Amino acid sequence: MLFVTKPIGVEISPQGVVCALVSGSAASPRVDRVAHASFPPQTVQVSLRDQNILAPDAFVTGLKSACNQLLCRTDRVAVSLPDAVSRIMLLDLEGRFKSHAEGIDLIRWKLKKNIPLESTDTLIDFQQLTVRENGDLALLVAIASRSVISQYEDLITKAGYSPARVDCNTFNLCRLFNSRLSLHDDCILISYYGGTLSIVAFAQGIPEFIRSKDLSGVQATDSRVYMEINSSLLVYKERFPDQPVQTVFCVASPETALSFRDMVAEATEVTPILLEAKGVVTPGNFAPGSQGHLFSCTAAIGAALRSF
Repeated sequence: MLFVTKPIGVEISPQGVVCALVSGSAASPRVDRVAHASFPPQTVQVSLRDQNILAPDAFVTGLKSACNQLLCRTDRVAVSLPDAVSRIMLLDLEGRFKSHAEGIDLIRWKLKKNIPLESTDTLIDFQQLTVRENGDLALLVAIASRSVISQYEDLITKAGYSPARVDCNTFNLCRLFNSRLSLHDDCILISYYGGTLSIVAFAQGIPEFIRSKDLSGVQATDSRVYMEINSSLLVYKERFPDQPVQTVFCVASPETALSFRDMVAEATEVTPILLEAKGVVTPGNFAPGSQGHLFSCTAAIGAALRSF
């Protein structure tokens, strides 16, 4: 524990902080310790445009409390935030670019009429997924407010930690369950985590459709969630009429997982495979092994795996 070099995985939500200390490998991760700390009400309010942290001192105190419980000396943290802090999209870009910065400039130019933020406050990042047959680049693009992300980073630094990476929960769920998803070239992951419904469709192992909807305060099995799943799948089928839905995975809290799976089965007409954190990680001597305890750490564990 004294020589940990990999970052702590940290998930931040309006409810509080969840931390996970992970070792092992990406193929066989081991969760050594987990920790939680609650925020007082109105400490964090998730927003794309507005400042998220309304009570900075309470935020710093909560983060310190959770991280200190891990009993390790690393100050690097990989941070997972609710999806609603950003806008995620898939984009095809003509031509090539010589550097990451040039790629961002090209994305900014192409999306100039569709960026939901002021240009001076827009933070853009991307990952190249593949090269299309026509030469276009398929990109996964994330757009966020520079001031919103900076507030998180500044207060994490104030707490004594170094934010090594920042991304959102859906990506970290995909990362944690990659060993299962990668067994199928074509599949769909439908998750309800932290009040967010996410649908990610993969073709040949590459994301081809992503939709994320903040439904905070709505139960996973509520009719509104079912309607959103149906709506998203309809859009997906319209865009990719020749892509049949064959393999479906789902993620939901232990108390709603079976009912959520049944609801996804009805929407997709496919029997989904339920994914659980306990099935893809090995618990250490000081970490819980049950799904009931591990579920709340899912995004934090996935964030820690970014360094593997």
